[in-house]
Amino acid sequence: MRFQLTEDQRALRDGVRQLLARRFDADALQAAVAEPGLDRALWRELGAAGFFALRLPEARGGVGLGLPEAVLAFEEAGRALLPGPLVATHLAAGAVAGAATGETVVTAVGGGPVEWLTEADVVLGDASGAVPMRSVDPLTPLHRVPDALPAATDPVAVLLTAAEQLGTAARACELAVRHARTREQFGQPIGAFQAVKHLCAEMLVRAETARAAVYAAAVTADPVDVAAARLLADEAAERGARDCLQVHGGMGFTWESEVHLHLKRAWVRAQRCGGITESEKLLAVDLAG
Repeated sequence: MRFQLTEDQRALRDGVRQLLARRFDADALQAAVAEPGLDRALWRELGAAGFFALRLPEARGGVGLGLPEAVLAFEEAGRALLPGPLVATHLAAGAVAGAATGETVVTAVGGGPVEWLTEADVVLGDASGAVPMRSVDPLTPLHRVPDALPAATDPVAVLLTAAEQLGTAARACELAVRHARTREQFGQPIGAFQAVKHLCAEMLVRAETARAAVYAAAVTADPVDVAAARLLADEAAERGARDCLQVHGGMGFTWESEVHLHLKRAWVRAQRCGGITESEKLLAVDLAG
């Protein structure tokens, strides 16, 4: 079986990337860090472009595509560090009025800290007693619900989170390679040094391994495949962003750089849907037969 993207899938991926490059570029990212908050105009533009309604049937006002196409879109969102409760709003399309068009912002309780609670128009689940948490990611406000029962893990939510992590892994590798080619020490690019070469090569291997697993899980939609993809994508994002920081040195931690933001977002995403523990349990049960 071949898992090459079709021409339409490549066009979708490129279209989402171009939209985000135009509406959420480096300047917009820094502005969002300086003044955190959900950009409602951008949210509605995402809705108009069909981001939230990708998997909704055309008869119900959606785009009528499938999970593989949604994964491509969410990968681009992760690559761009797009903030907001993207997964919850996407999953609510068709069930919550206005979610598909971006007029309604949706978040969900259960399976980890609640993201964007105060910005949400609709909250799925009981958020009583929610307490603000200090988020490591300045672009993802968090709340803890003390008595919330763990929500049933939705494989689609897990896979879309993995797709976002894949976007971060790919972007971290891209940033590291770019810096290694242009930053000079001792009269030559730092990419000429073996230690830096190894870091970049390992980042690429992890990202491409995760990509294969995420894309395959999008085709099979098998919960075990999704769990494996989630574990690989989390590792690729967290270790990739960390190694990207290593390549950049101290400048990677400055507010002017997006590198540290990728690591922080990867940490926050890793807590969704019960964290990686749920995926590890599912894989363990499957392996045990």
